[in-house]
Amino acid sequence: MSDVKRTEGEWREILTPEEYRVLREKGTERAFTGEYWNTYEPGTYSCRACGAELFRADHKFESHCGWPSFYDSIDRSRIHETVDNTHGMRRVEVTCAACGGHLGHIFPDGPKPTGDRYCINSVSLRFQPLAKAPGE
Repeated sequence: MSDVKRTEGEWREILTPEEYRVLREKGTERAFTGEYWNTYEPGTYSCRACGAELFRADHKFESHCGWPSFYDSIDRSRIHETVDNTHGMRRVEVTCAACGGHLGHIFPDGPKPTGDRYCINSVSLRFQPLAKAPGE
């Protein structure tokens, strides 16, 4: 059950049209166009809609699919998985457990240790770089 409750009108006020399309209407951004598909700095990725921390940069890997890909989440209880049979495919959709925002899909073709590939829309995420110590 989602903890963050907002009306669709409230979501429209706080999200850009593209964020709303992906997070609330289960859209997908085009491959290789998102802000984070090729970002590998240390830090944390949070849900763009509600701020829940979802993924760590050290779990990110290059999957060559054009979207940010992670082999694990910070805590699997922060993500809901639901079977998605749309578009003539059988996939598993992942949403933010806190707000219900659509993040992307999970596939069983990732690297060890999990074998999972969380294929996530950049527009569903907000990246927080790891703070550097003074003098770095």
